[in-house]
Amino acid sequence: ESRPEPPANPAVPPRHTRIAERPAPAESAPPPPPPDTWERLRRRFSLVEAQHPRIDRELERLRRHPLSLQALLRRGTPYLRHFLDAVESRDMPGELALLPAVESGFDPWAYSPGGAAGLWQFMPATAQMLGLRRDRWYDGRLDLARATPAALDYLQDLQRRLDGNWLHALAAYNCGIGTVRKALRQARRKGGSTSYWDLELPGETDAYVPRLLALARIVQDPARYGVTLPPAGDEGLVPVPVNASLDLEVAARLAGLELERLLRLNPGFRRGVTPPGRRSLLLLPAARAEAFRIALAALPRDQWLRWTEHRIARGDTLGGIARRYGVSIAAVREANGLKGSRIVAGRTLRIPLSGKAAAASRNVAAGRRKVRYRVRKGDSLYTIARKFSVSIRDLRRWNRVGRYLRPGQRLTVYVKAG
Repeated sequence: ESRPEPPANPAVPPRHTRIAERPAPAESAPPPPPPDTWERLRRRFSLVEAQHPRIDRELERLRRHPLSLQALLRRGTPYLRHFLDAVESRDMPGELALLPAVESGFDPWAYSPGGAAGLWQFMPATAQMLGLRRDRWYDGRLDLARATPAALDYLQDLQRRLDGNWLHALAAYNCGIGTVRKALRQARRKGGSTSYWDLELPGETDAYVPRLLALARIVQDPARYGVTLPPAGDEGLVPVPVNASLDLEVAARLAGLELERLLRLNPGFRRGVTPPGRRSLLLLPAARAEAFRIALAALPRDQWLRWTEHRIARGDTLGGIARRYGVSIAAVREANGLKGSRIVAGRTLRIPLSGKAAAASRNVAAGRRKVRYRVRKGDSLYTIARKFSVSIRDLRRWNRVGRYLRPGQRLTVYVKAG
């Protein structure tokens, strides 16, 4: 009796049937590297396509001075990522990240003859309007952590008040919104164009926007203009809160940075320390921030500042001692737990030495005397340095000044005694 064939099992292939080999999964390609800072900047450009002979003139001016252009771009590389991050977070045109090149030449200590200061060149009244603090310890106009958002706040407000026109807003940043509105009213009254290019504006403002757009055009296509862009720092900067007075030399050591680099990232601190009695923001490379926080938390508070000792002589006053070392009376009181100004001959005072104060102490110890000099018309750092037989570098370091001086400005100079 024949048995019925078992039902075919579809899971079992017939004998001698070759099973097609499943191809090995292709290795997934590694993700492309993130765009560098220059490329990110190009992708945010939205004003650079403007065409006008004034842009061409500024382009030609930049190309006539290739060494100056390279120096300008190199000065900007420590800050460019910071500016771009801020602009990108607000969805603003990328060209605005280059505005400090036009304003200050990317000089963090730039002071204009008219009184503007910092990378964003804020005038004192504008700084006050935007809530940027200024005192003997600190100038918020120079503080990147606070001046950059303030500048972008101001630009956004100008753009909103000028019907969304970015070129008008940039002009107003330079010459004031009142001047731009007056030019717009005149153009409408005459039935003319209200384009930025047709407005009657001050000569400086006429060149200001074209200069920015010319620089953006070079960044957009550097090969076309025979320019090699320097490597831009692709590491972000982060603000780290500091809640008491911290010597910036100590901060540099804790962060593993050269002092000069730390100062260039934090030019707003005028006396080499974060101000006493209030919260400050220290701008650091992102990769160093956490290590700095840990090291600072572990550092005893009495090591946040550097100190020297002064033995009180008969006739000394607290004010005189403070002036000698270039520190405030309040700082000496705080360091010694004094409530008033009474001191006793023969006792010892602890004197905090930081930044300019440390420089003052070194110069006193080296037998130099401190003089105050009032800048006159025609003076320059070079002529003043020659007059007192000191170096331009020392003159800038003692006074935290940029390339420009203004008549009436007071400088501190340490001259050789006798």
